Amino acid sequence: MARKAKALEGLTQRSVEIAVALAIMLLGIITVYGSILVGIGWGAEGPKAGFLPFYIGLFIIGSCAINLFSIFAAGESDRLFAEWGQLRQVMSVVVPATVYVFLVDPIGIYLASFLLIAVFMKWIGRYSWATTIGVAIGMPLVSYMVFEKWFLVPLPKGPIEAMLGL
Repeated sequence: MARKAKALEGLTQRSVEIAVALAIMLLGIITVYGSILVGIGWGAEGPKAGFLPFYIGLFIIGSCAINLFSIFAAGESDRLFAEWGQLRQVMSVVVPATVYVFLVDPIGIYLASFLLIAVFMKWIGRYSWATTIGVAIGMPLVSYMVFEKWFLVPLPKGPIEAMLGL
């Protein structure tokens, strides 16, 4: 009964450890596979492009296997990793930030930053519309001036910047 109560409260530490180990192991497998595709042997000019990544991938897979073995050897545990409410708070930051990353390429960093700042200020911070719009417009403008004009570092631009000739 106590086990069911823990499951209703949130994720157990054991389940998160298993999920992370499997996810990282998958990255290791992808690394090994990609390395084999580009060549892991030794050529006339020295090691091929996949030589070092192949062995790093094997090391990652082996490390994850050791972690999984130790997790299962430790036995069942009801120790709570995080409650569902805490995970919701984390996801309320992770999801918009992830969307932001995927929006930078198609719409540019300035419009994506405007949207991210506006979402965070209004949804999470519950600021007034005037404050939200002011900061959401102001920060990308300041970023543009600092990076593009003063430091001469071009940042990813989208169709709006192209339309404005920036």
